[in-house]
Formats: sequence, structure tokens, C-alpha cells
Amino acid sequence: MKVLLVDDHPLILSALRAVIEGLDESIRVVAVESAAAARKALAPAGDFELVLLDLQLGDADGFELLEEFRAAYPGLPVVVISASDRTGDVIRAVDLGAMGFIPKRSSTETLERALRLVMSGGIYVPTMRLGDEGEPAVWRGRGQPPLRESAVSAIPQDLALTPRQTEVLNLLLQGKPNKIIARELGVSVDTIKDHVAAVLKALGVSSRTQAVLAVGQMQRWPDDPQLGE
Repeated sequence: MKVLLVDDHPLILSALRAVIEGLDESIRVVAVESAAAARKALAPAGDFELVLLDLQLGDADGFELLEEFRAAYPGLPVVVISASDRTGDVIRAVDLGAMGFIPKRSSTETLERALRLVMSGGIYVPTMRLGDEGEPAVWRGRGQPPLRESAVSAIPQDLALTPRQTEVLNLLLQGKPNKIIARELGVSVDTIKDHVAAVLKALGVSSRTQAVLAVGQMQRWPDDPQLGE
């Protein structure tokens, strides 16, 4: 697996690179310190399988860069690694198509587990505090407790989705727009809109961002039932 790591702090860049490469000997990390270097790295080869992006870069706004990468490379997962763990930042990143949000404050163990999850195609969502001053109100799900540290690695079976709706939800969780989903599944955009509407209804939510967070709250680390409690 080839991973692009973007962070403008040399010490953090080095530490994160060591953690990522330590997960598996097959992982190759290309570490860059700027948005310009990230664009240059992505442009020619196109063989990266994951981008880990810091939001605080000296030459670009991290959210704008996330949006740019998701538009230019819709099939390339982008995960935010940030010093922030503000609810608003997490929601905004997910809304722009991030496949996960990993706070730098996380312990090494949590960081490793979160990275393993996102590298296997899952979504990692950190603990989010509801009702903080300046933070938006966040959907809690049908009677669910406040949003917790969560791992999305599979679609819950009790949603009673059709096989096609499950496919659409999987692609939706990857941050892909309706046009790309329609192209990948070989159907019309209108058909995908109908499937997305059915998926949102099944989850009891009204937006894609809420869908990602909703599925996140249905998941827990399988070998650590206390995590997030």
C-alpha cells in the first residue's frame, strides 16, 4: 500500500510516518510538508491508495485541500489527521468526503488501530462532545447516546437494506457523489438518488454526513467493548 502523508510539522511528520510504516512492511509512505508538494506527488503516478491529511498547512487551508482532492481523485480515500477534535471540524471534514478523522491527541494504540481500520476501508470517527459552546447540534440517532469514538467497518445487518442499497451506502460512506456512484454501478443518477433517499430513511437521517455518523454509532471496536463507553 502506498500512502501519502501531508503534515507541515517535521517532527510530527516523522513520528506519524514511523507509526504508519510500522503497521505493515508492505506499506510505503511518501511524506510531504505542503499542499504544493502533495499536489505534485499525486499528479503523475496516481498509484496512492490513501491520503492522510493535516488540516493546518502553511500554504493552504486543509478543508479546501480536502475538497480539492476529493473532487480531483474521487476514488482516493482521504483521512484527516488533526490537532483539532472539535465537533464542527469533524462534521465538516466528513461532509467534504473525508473517510475518517483521527485526532493527533489519540494514544499510539488508538492511532494504530484507527489507521488499520481506515487502511482496510473503514471509517474512524473520534469522540465528539455535544452541546459545547460554539459547536453545532449533532444528530444523535434514534435514541442513541452522545456521539462516541466509533469505527465503521461493516454495514449493520439490522438496517434491512436491499443488496443494491447496501452497495450505495458503502459508496456513500466513501464520500463518493451520486454521479460517481451511478457510474460505478452502471445505473442512472436518478436511480441513485432514489437509493440514497431510501438509505437515509432507513437510518433515520436527512443528509450524507448524518449517515456516516449514524453508521459510526452503530459500530464498536469488536475486541474492546469499553471503548467509547
